Parts: sequence; C-alpha cells; structure tokens
Amino acid sequence: MIKANISINSIKDAVSKLHGKDVIVKLNLGRNKFVTFPATLSEVYPSLFTVSPYDKNFLGKTAYSYSEILCGRVKILAKAE
Repeated sequence: MIKANISINSIKDAVSKLHGKDVIVKLNLGRNKFVTFPATLSEVYPSLFTVSPYDKNFLGKTAYSYSEILCGRVKILAKAE
C-alpha cells in the first residue's frame, strides 16, 4: 500500500481549522480494536492537540500528537452540521 504524501505541517493546518468545532474521533487501539466518540477540539498547541469528549465518563486519553494522525492511530472527522 502506498501512502499519500502528507506532512506534519499540512496535518497541523487541517487540525487548526477544526479548533473549537465538533468532531468525531476514531482511535485505533491495535489488534482490530477501535473506539469512536464525539468530541470538541478544544485546544491546539505546537506539538499536540486536545479534545473534550461529550461523555464525561470517558476514561481515554484526550491529548494527541500530530504524528498519531500521520501514522493512522487517530482520525479526526468534522461533524456534519
């Protein structure tokens, strides 16, 4: 499988456009385990970004690095309005 030429800078730009908006986060936990949850992209920093899940009982990690998107561990989808 050939991956598209995506850089960290293009991922940072795409994530910064979603700042403060509702998103759907899909996590690849390995061994065919996936977690999908709705959230708000709350903060954007130079090396990572944070999301606030709607479910207050969510115990998962809510800060992700841009390299996790590049590697395919995290997917951020804009929620259709």
